[in-house]
Amino acid sequence: MPDPHDPRHNAAWQAARQWRERARQTRPGGPLDGLKLLLTWLLFGAMMIVAMVLGLLFLLLGWAMLPILRYRMKKRMERMRAEQAEDIGTGFHYRETRYRESHGDDGNYREQRVLEGDYELKDEAAQDDKTRKE
Repeated sequence: MPDPHDPRHNAAWQAARQWRERARQTRPGGPLDGLKLLLTWLLFGAMMIVAMVLGLLFLLLGWAMLPILRYRMKKRMERMRAEQAEDIGTGFHYRETRYRESHGDDGNYREQRVLEGDYELKDEAAQDDKTRKE
């Protein structure tokens, strides 16, 4: 009875041996095959370098655009807040919101929201009294 662990009778070992034989037959045989391999590696390396340079360029461009984008978003938020405050108009009249920049004792930059402008508080009880007297 044949031994199942013997490589001569194992199907996986036979397949591996056949693959090895095919690989030996397809190895580069001449100087042109070696030159093709070298040129392929050089082309691949050049493409990798170009890709890394482009990636770095786009990264730096994105970082450079962040302050501009932040400024535009800040202005848009200020406009939205002002429009929302004008739309509400029930409890008070809202004029303006400003931002003041300050530096703390430790030298860190802080942004504080300061509400400036005129506010009119409408007292419902006072309005009810006026309507009753009339």
